[in-house]
Amino acid sequence: MKMILRLVKPYWRMLVISLSFKSVGALADLFLPWLIAYMIDTEIPRLKSDASANLSSLYLLGGLMVAIAFLGLYLNVAANRKAEMIAALSVKGLRHDLFAKIERLSAYQVDHLTRPSLISRMTTDTYNMYNATASMQRLGVRAPVLLIGGILLSLLLDPVLTLIMVGMLPLITMIVYYSSKKGIPLYKASQGFVDQLVRKLREYISGVRVVRALSMSDHEIEAFDRANKNTVGAELKANITMAKINPMMHAVMNVGLVFVLVVGAYRLSEGQTQIGQIMAFVTYFTIILNAMMSITRVFVLSSRATASGDRIDEVLNMPIELLDGTEPIERNDKIPHIEFKNVSFSYNQKESNLKHVSFKLYQGQSLGIIGATGSGKTTIIHLLMRFYEVDEGEILIYGKNIKTLKQDELRRSIGVVFQNDLIFADSIYGNIQFNRDGITDHDIEIATKVAQAEFIYDKEDEMEHRMAQRGMNLSGGQKQRVLIARAVAGKPEVIILDDASSALDYKTDMNMRQALKKEMQHTTKIIIAQRISSLRDSDLILLIDDGQIIDSGTHDELMKSSAIYQEIAYYQLGGEPS
Repeated sequence: MKMILRLVKPYWRMLVISLSFKSVGALADLFLPWLIAYMIDTEIPRLKSDASANLSSLYLLGGLMVAIAFLGLYLNVAANRKAEMIAALSVKGLRHDLFAKIERLSAYQVDHLTRPSLISRMTTDTYNMYNATASMQRLGVRAPVLLIGGILLSLLLDPVLTLIMVGMLPLITMIVYYSSKKGIPLYKASQGFVDQLVRKLREYISGVRVVRALSMSDHEIEAFDRANKNTVGAELKANITMAKINPMMHAVMNVGLVFVLVVGAYRLSEGQTQIGQIMAFVTYFTIILNAMMSITRVFVLSSRATASGDRIDEVLNMPIELLDGTEPIERNDKIPHIEFKNVSFSYNQKESNLKHVSFKLYQGQSLGIIGATGSGKTTIIHLLMRFYEVDEGEILIYGKNIKTLKQDELRRSIGVVFQNDLIFADSIYGNIQFNRDGITDHDIEIATKVAQAEFIYDKEDEMEHRMAQRGMNLSGGQKQRVLIARAVAGKPEVIILDDASSALDYKTDMNMRQALKKEMQHTTKIIIAQRISSLRDSDLILLIDDGQIIDSGTHDELMKSSAIYQEIAYYQLGGEPS
């Protein structure tokens, strides 16, 4: 409820108009049964007793009732339209704030929440908030006005019958309260199962080729079916709990209606009430019943929205772990461009992923990193990009700790190609230029030459060739060359290639490295590779194992001093020393 109030606060003027229209429309609906009772009990008997009476008052009363009915219709429709507009605008802002907050979360926080959960919070949970915001405007005002107004007008018609009806309300309130109390935790649990369903679907869509290649479609269908059944089971449990409210309310109100009719018939026979009053009273009873049903629906939606709101607030209220620095990058060729000083790091704070890593790189130098899978090579890049904070030690850019630097400026100075980088469903030009200011067509032309991506110009529509999602209409080597071109086009001060040439043949890889060296002489280069041929020309090579630097030096130095490096070279280079 607090979140809904927070969402609609910027639109309070529109909200006041909407709620005013809704309230007046509800009052119009309440006034009609009173007029009907007056017509039956007063106007019609008067006409029967006086055959010469003027019918103009009857026509006037009928016209007034029609006018009130159309006024109520217009006001309710107008209020509903404004309610939907306010809900749409409010949730639009919520999605923007949620997306912006996710963008500022650290990689550790994203890992903790999980990507499928963030997707469902951005979609399912915000949609639940939309439904609740719209429904509470439509029903949250109209239903209480009808309920309270119906009771007050019923009191004016017949206080005795009204007491019978009001006696049912505490029992109905208890039913709604206890059902809602059970429903909120169940809805929150069901959203957790939705997260798992999204995760399974996301895994399958991403790995559909692998699944089919290994003939595991039946296994994946079974796994998805289990996740689907768990989700349906959780939602059914929550919905069944809340679905009990309506039948129980109907039963209570119908019992009350029977008592009203029995007592009303007795009072009519005693002359203590009139037929029109009983008809109006039954109409008000029905209005009150429908109002209670509407309030129940609001409680159901608010229960679901409360669960979703808690999940959204969990993200919005997360502290910013990576506080932005304030200092700019100041270039100084006399001190190292990049320096790791005794850096240690752990993803889960239990086992170390990096242990006491130290090295220096001056501007224009190149660093090669080689090691077994899972040894910590990519972790070094994640820390340099400041996706995570180091546990011990510090990382310096031109002598300044990266924590003190502006994150945007730091990351803009780095061009990176990750192991599993993303091709967007856009043109090749759009993927390379990537809506970055200052990147010209000439820059893109040079970048494609450096990346050896001349295949682009063999396409019928060249740079405007549309890419499928994740670049599925390109080969592995073509995707890597487009990604390298994207990194080079930004003219970065540091370029990082994280196993970015694994799908390239040896000749293309060699040509790419030579072009990179020629066109980006003053750019500091970090190359992570499994092939010694990809990094043998580096000014410094780090041999990493289990998060530690076990050997470092140039290719020639390592060929003399490192038995492990010699063994790798023996198998990859045929035992050639250089």
